[in-house]
Amino acid sequence: MSHHTAPLVVVMGVSGSGKTTVGRLLAGDLGVPYAEGDDFHPAPNVAKMRAGHPLDDEDRRPWLDEIARWLADHADAGGVVTCSALKRRYRARLASAAPCVFFLHLDGSPELIAARITARQGHFMPPELLRSQFADFEPLSGDEAGSAIPIDGTPQETAALARAAVTSA
Repeated sequence: MSHHTAPLVVVMGVSGSGKTTVGRLLAGDLGVPYAEGDDFHPAPNVAKMRAGHPLDDEDRRPWLDEIARWLADHADAGGVVTCSALKRRYRARLASAAPCVFFLHLDGSPELIAARITARQGHFMPPELLRSQFADFEPLSGDEAGSAIPIDGTPQETAALARAAVTSA
């Protein structure tokens, strides 16, 4: 990222793909701040997801605006934030906040991710919503700054792949 002093990364993917784990590891490796995208959701969004209802675009708007604000605030110093960023228009909204946003898609099979969601504790996202997330997902296009990396290794292996993708961009 030669045009930028420190990487500004959105770790993206469906729920259960490892965004939080990989995002924290990546931020530590890069020496930049980390923010958990779920923390930017307003309370009604969390309640809606807990009840098993997917968010619509209107629900996501204030959430994406808050993440975009975080990105803009960290454009110079760099940072890593997690956000599902499933649709191209969501990524465009985030990318418009800062000139050097790099999207890192954590890519895994529905079966692997469903198993991970089923095994985790204390998260508001029920496994039933995973199907709607995969249905909504629009892969990164060639004109978007980013890379997809496989998540079938350990979190440390995935974070190493993530760092390689970010630092070679």
